[in-house]
Amino acid sequence: MKQTAILGAGVMGETLLSGLVRAGRRVDHLLVGEKRAERARELEERYGVAVVGNVEAATKADTVAIVVKPQDMADLLEEIGPVLRPGQLVVSLAAGITTAFIESRVPDGVAVVRVMPNTPALVDEGMAAVSPGTHCDDSHLAEAEELMASVGKVVRIPERQQDAVTAISGSGPAYIFFVVESMIEAGVHLGLPRATATELVIQTLVGSAKMLRETGTHPTVLREQVTSPGGTTASALRELEVHKVRAAFLAAMESARDRSRQLAEGD
Repeated sequence: MKQTAILGAGVMGETLLSGLVRAGRRVDHLLVGEKRAERARELEERYGVAVVGNVEAATKADTVAIVVKPQDMADLLEEIGPVLRPGQLVVSLAAGITTAFIESRVPDGVAVVRVMPNTPALVDEGMAAVSPGTHCDDSHLAEAEELMASVGKVVRIPERQQDAVTAISGSGPAYIFFVVESMIEAGVHLGLPRATATELVIQTLVGSAKMLRETGTHPTVLREQVTSPGGTTASALRELEVHKVRAAFLAAMESARDRSRQLAEGD
């Protein structure tokens, strides 16, 4: 089995590491690049994985997963670029960083895959979109997909769609949490204890999501099944339409897409 290195041992980096271990990846085929001694010891004790410097990890690995903040990408590539080699796979989970940005800073022939993950990967329910760079073949993409499948679902898309994916699923959990927060506050306003309102809203969200996934029914059909003519749901939905909630979601996601483009351009 090939060696895989994870550079960046923050929340998402550890999430990927733990997902790979749970998926059956042998720890002797995993490396973690981490400079902080205390964090390195913590990961070694928790997972039994070898934690080394970034350069050593990049040198030994066949696949290098980069899980750092976008603003740290250039410095990391300057550090590991000299030891990367043609045919090696670099999988970037840094938001807004293009494959062209990485390819311009690594040796020619290094395969690059760009990934947009999201935070539900923390509970193995992530949604990741992967896009190939110039030197990728199907085996490189399959390896990147296998990595991300350890923490959720994966789709393959052209890189030009990554900004839209960032707006929909990358930032999406925050929209859901915002709606949940608003519904809980509404429950409190209507006289429910906060704990009760919280339980009602969260279970309603979980159940509704499960219906969407397991029935495969279009959300419009499911909504109509709940909405009796002249009933309470119809009254509530009318208020949402009056306040242009649907249009607000579109505007919000367009704004997120545009900001993703700006970040990719270094703004």
